[in-house]
Amino acid sequence: MNRRWKPNVTVAALIERDGRFLLVEEHTDRGLKLNTPAGHLDPGESPAEGCAREALEETAHHFTPTALVGVYMARFERGTPGDEGETDITYLRFAFAGELGAFEPGRALDEGIVRTVWMTPDEIRASVERHRSPLLLRCMEDHLAGQRHPLDLFHVDPSVRSPRRA
Repeated sequence: MNRRWKPNVTVAALIERDGRFLLVEEHTDRGLKLNTPAGHLDPGESPAEGCAREALEETAHHFTPTALVGVYMARFERGTPGDEGETDITYLRFAFAGELGAFEPGRALDEGIVRTVWMTPDEIRASVERHRSPLLLRCMEDHLAGQRHPLDLFHVDPSVRSPRRA
């Protein structure tokens, strides 16, 4: 079978304030899970723009990415190979540090998000079985270690916003 492999590109916000991280608790097919505010990159946006959008949609807080913490990959498999219900997805995550902005009271959170919660690093480490992604802990640890890369690592060609015809 000749299938083209395409990883799912996601963006994640590492939002820290007073020694706590802002996480979301969300419904998944495996129950309630914790995650950083994160989601898929949408057409026409840069990774930093996508991160700011996802943070707002999932937490009702404005967020301005100021640095790339890292680029991460994880693979998720479930089901029996060959079954119609088989899942085999690779995620390519861009995780950002940044500045927490204004809160929009009354703003509805994305579908599936139950609530936001501020957690200490030790609380996050103690709740690994509740993490939606194995990348949550790794991204937090890299953030705590001071890992930062400038946003000018990203070059977003104008074709991202206005695709050229082939």
